[in-house]
Amino acid sequence: MKLVCAQSDLSTNLSLVSRAVPSRPTHPVLANVLLQADAQTNQVSLTAFDLSLGIRTSFSAEVIEGGAIALPAKLLVDITSRLPEGEITLDDQSGDNTGEGIIVTLKPKSGKYQVRAMGAEEFPELPIIENSEAIHLTTAALIEGLRGSLFATSADETKQVLTGVHLTVKQDTLEFAATDGHRLAVLETTNERPLEGSSQLEVTVPARALRELQRMLAHSSSEETVALYFDQGQIVFAWQNQRLTSRTLEGQYPAYRQLIPRQFERQVTIERRQFISTLERIAVLADQKNNIVKVSIDNANQEITLSCEAQDVGSGTESMPAQISGEDIDIAFNVKYLMEGLKELPSSEIQMHLNQSLTPVIFTPLGGLKMTYLAMPVQLRN
Repeated sequence: MKLVCAQSDLSTNLSLVSRAVPSRPTHPVLANVLLQADAQTNQVSLTAFDLSLGIRTSFSAEVIEGGAIALPAKLLVDITSRLPEGEITLDDQSGDNTGEGIIVTLKPKSGKYQVRAMGAEEFPELPIIENSEAIHLTTAALIEGLRGSLFATSADETKQVLTGVHLTVKQDTLEFAATDGHRLAVLETTNERPLEGSSQLEVTVPARALRELQRMLAHSSSEETVALYFDQGQIVFAWQNQRLTSRTLEGQYPAYRQLIPRQFERQVTIERRQFISTLERIAVLADQKNNIVKVSIDNANQEITLSCEAQDVGSGTESMPAQISGEDIDIAFNVKYLMEGLKELPSSEIQMHLNQSLTPVIFTPLGGLKMTYLAMPVQLRN
């Protein structure tokens, strides 16, 4: 195999796929990236796969002689990212019978690097979903949905189904839901490519795979269409010359719609940025204690007051104007959960809907995107 490619192409695509290389591979070949070069199309594809998440990407190069080889991922990333811009020649020559195996040579303008490689035949095949009908989604809708849901997934591996985002594809809408048991984010977005027939898809995809998808889509145009293929236990996202495959999470996802109250006794409309910056100041003290911030709603003065008492450290209190309907109430939250959700609500003003001091509180953007953020209050200890 022999090819000539641009350093920037090789380095960019390597860093993209190497995120699917496991840090502790169960088998030596999984620490490699599979490089396949096609002399007819002058395309080079790179694949990494940890048996759960797989990423494949391809780019153009001058392929003098086609072939496939498994290269050590970390070493290759570290070398190519430091090489000067310009052309790199990459070729492999099987070692003679000295037991050296396959040696791959990288030649930038002013040097030569050699690394040991493995045969491509040892590298596991990426799952292929053959008999599934593709569902087409727009990049814009996917990015929007991932941004508004990924932050609320659980990091607790014992509650495995909660470590993913629950994706529901309906006729012309996409719904993304994520919860870790303390909060819930639900975002509904329009899919510009309506489904044919009456098919509907529901699947829970690991957050790790979706974060990689989000990172990869950031470089695509928002008009780009992503084809989604789904089969038992496996999901594939494919667009342009890129492909991400992931196993899906098994288990029943919670019936999250039932957690959202239908009616509310109180409603507060507030300027989002001001609310966040006030929370950020109060959080400095909340961090000293237990991350709890108290929100006092004052109807007579049409304002809310945020406060924190951190014993032996100090206290903070700050008020801001709000439009309030309903009676006064004190309610407390974990400040981290509150801020993370508010930062993702895509509007300048937000509404806070609540009933009692320990019942779920709903935050929604005013106008625009349909997003619901539910945060569970915590008990105030006097």
